[in-house]
Amino acid sequence: MRRERMQKLKVAANSGENPGFDFLQECWNDDPALQIVIKKLLAKFPQWGIAIVDGVLIRWEG
Repeated sequence: MRRERMQKLKVAANSGENPGFDFLQECWNDDPALQIVIKKLLAKFPQWGIAIVDGVLIRWEG
């Protein structure tokens, strides 16, 4: 499962295309190793409107 998720996150990192809040949240909640990748993605693409607050992913309007 991690391999497929990591691949989708890599595609998002290269394309800048948001893989979707639900997908990111699922990865965030299920796999601590992917949290590092997601943190980097959110720092790289603030226009996605997703932030980490107290260890939880949230949507925000920028």
